[in-house]
Amino acid sequence: QLQLVESGGGVVQPGGSLRLSCAASGFTLRNHAIGWFRQAPGKEREGVSCMGTSDGSTDYTDSVKGRFTISRDNAENTAYLQLNILKPEDTGIYYCALDRGYGSTCGRTMYEYDYWGQGTQVTVSS
Repeated sequence: QLQLVESGGGVVQPGGSLRLSCAASGFTLRNHAIGWFRQAPGKEREGVSCMGTSDGSTDYTDSVKGRFTISRDNAENTAYLQLNILKPEDTGIYYCALDRGYGSTCGRTMYEYDYWGQGTQVTVSS
């Protein structure tokens, strides 16, 4: 069964950290580009970060550069998004997504991804 399952969301104060996980089943994660997206209430879903099949190929939206880090554990077949120095504007539902193609690079637009997880809520509030 092809599935992506996110976890790790929660409520955190500004300046805090969270690590989101995206466990894949039915895929060999290292063979596919992965992306992390988020959707705040009343806003469109935006691409936060992505990683291609080459570990050197990553991309981040400007608002999270220097604060978020995408990674992948091939042995665990799991992708991660480390969120540091969180701000209230980081609040939203975070989704991981997978490109069923085998390209080495990645993108942060929704149409590039074929499979999606159910999302995990991140709330940054004092």
